[in-house]
Order: sequence, then C-alpha cells, then structure tokens
Amino acid sequence: MFGLGLKTKQPTHRAVEMTGAYDGGIATLSHGLMAGTRVASNLGWRAIDALAVGDMVLTFDHGMQEITEIRRAHMWLDAPETAENMWPVVIPEGALGNREELVLLPDQGVMVESDAALDFHGDPFAVLTAHSLCGLRGIRRRQPMQRVELIAVYFAHDEVIYAEGGALIHCPRDMSSLDKFLDAGAATYVVLSGEEAEDLADHICIEDQIMARDAAAPQYA
Repeated sequence: MFGLGLKTKQPTHRAVEMTGAYDGGIATLSHGLMAGTRVASNLGWRAIDALAVGDMVLTFDHGMQEITEIRRAHMWLDAPETAENMWPVVIPEGALGNREELVLLPDQGVMVESDAALDFHGDPFAVLTAHSLCGLRGIRRRQPMQRVELIAVYFAHDEVIYAEGGALIHCPRDMSSLDKFLDAGAATYVVLSGEEAEDLADHICIEDQIMARDAAAPQYA
C-alpha cells in the first residue's frame, strides 16, 4: 500500500534526552509538519492537515497508532525578516527517501540510517535535529518568504512516522503541562543534537562518498 520498508526486528529501546522538557507550558511548537505534507495513515497517504484525533498513522516501530491530540500554529510570522537561526531546513527530494521536498523546523527530529550510528550507538537508526543535517545531500536552510501553518500530531508515546514517501519524522510525547510531564513513561527515542549530531552527519557524508566512489569504480569480471 505504501511501498515502505517496515522495521521487522524487535525495536531497540532508545532513552530520551530531556532537553526542552516541561517549562510551565509551550508558547510555540518546536516540531510538526507543514500543512499539505503527506503522511502514511490507515487512509493511505493523507495531508497531515486532513487528519483528525482518532485517525491511525503508520509508525516506524509500532505499526498503526492512534492520534491522541493535534496542535496547530503559524510559523515565521515575521517572514522574510525572520532571524537566520530560525530559518527552516529544506530536505530536497530524495535526500531522506522523501518523494517531495520537505520543509522542516530546525529542531524537528529526523530519523536516519547509517553504519556510523550502529558503530556509535549499537543501532543503525538515529534521530537527529534537522539543522544538524545541513550540508548533507543538499539539505540546507532557506529564508522563509511567508508564514505557514504547522501541524503537530501526538500519540500515546513518542513515535516516528513516514512523510512524503519515506522520510522518517519524530513525533515526541506531549509534555505541555506538568501533569503530562510527570505521567509520561519511558520514551523510545533520543534526539541527537549539537556536536554529537553533527559528527554523525559528517560520518554519513563520508559513507555517501564511499558508496558513490564504489558505484563509479569499473567492474571487472
């Protein structure tokens, strides 16, 4: 139905990094997808803004999961005067398995697969902030020219969902209130950031270069 390679082995437990945890409430969203972005659901590929609480979305580790909450916000209200550190991250078509260009918030978690992640963390899949991937496979920042609507979906636990044909997008747990923060169980994913994320992105770039070199090398019988 989706043409995706689903994970079939028992999922590896990944503890969460608590950066950005409860601070008395949130003033804006730090994750989510732009209106119109298609995600894999029980209804097929659907625009995220067409989904509702109770709909089922395909997740990477746990199959179909029910949406428990949806939040919407408008981003880049000052475009095109937005500060450069707040510029969105553009994922070109095909860079992360996506069939269409993706525009993400800088701190949006994105799952990638690499041998380096396996070497460093014992799991070939790692979640990095989008801005840490800049420079890899044409991923870059771009000045916003207009404000856009952002939609964040939440599940009973943090999940990774499929967007635009294959990009893997992290959806963290809802910790917008003290009660939700205290009641939250163990999370599944670490979102790498800073030097650790940039180092992993550098290693993925090297892996890409090695693969390109091997593909271009003459083949002898």
